[in-house]
Amino acid sequence: MAVCPNCKYEYVKGITICPDCRTNLVDPNLLKQPPALEEKDWKIIFTSDQEYEMQMLKDNLASAGIEAMIFSQKDRNIPTPGDLSIISLLVRNESVDDAINFINEVLGE
Repeated sequence: MAVCPNCKYEYVKGITICPDCRTNLVDPNLLKQPPALEEKDWKIIFTSDQEYEMQMLKDNLASAGIEAMIFSQKDRNIPTPGDLSIISLLVRNESVDDAINFINEVLGE
């Protein structure tokens, strides 16, 4: 089985060019795999009830070269009054100190 490196579609044996984007197909084992996300590798460093605040902090951390991830517990299927859901900002364990110092500097604390 071959895979298009652009579209990520799989094709049966015998097809060598993606009909959608005209790219040569490759073996799926040659594609770069994303790193595995393990819960034990990440730590919560900040919580809020505002998504825009978390996205701004995540973007600021990214500009400093610190990888971050947002974990939101908001349920968009059932609208509820108020901001009762917790949104967490996580960073890799090895970046916790740098991230906390950076956030304190950004927030002026």
